Amino acid sequence: MKAVQPTVKKKRVPFKACAPEAQQVMLVADFNDWSDTARPLKKDAKGVWKTTVTLAPGRYAYRFLIDGEWVNDPNCDEEVPNDYGSHNCVKVVA
Repeated sequence: MKAVQPTVKKKRVPFKACAPEAQQVMLVADFNDWSDTARPLKKDAKGVWKTTVTLAPGRYAYRFLIDGEWVNDPNCDEEVPNDYGSHNCVKVVA
């Protein structure tokens, strides 16, 4: 008999970046294999770029790529050092 695995409840997690002058904002993270094209954000009328990602509980490292420049989320509560001499933001999904 096969063991029944508990289902992990995923949550919709919002990400946003305020960059009214930007032409392109990407969410680059460990949950998308650090792809700089996998998750574009959409700009609203106030210049805030937004997206929502469905994630399982855990800790995730991420950064924004705004017009080709790496930018940390100013609303992030936690950062961790990365291999490039800067820091990644951390999003905790409970």
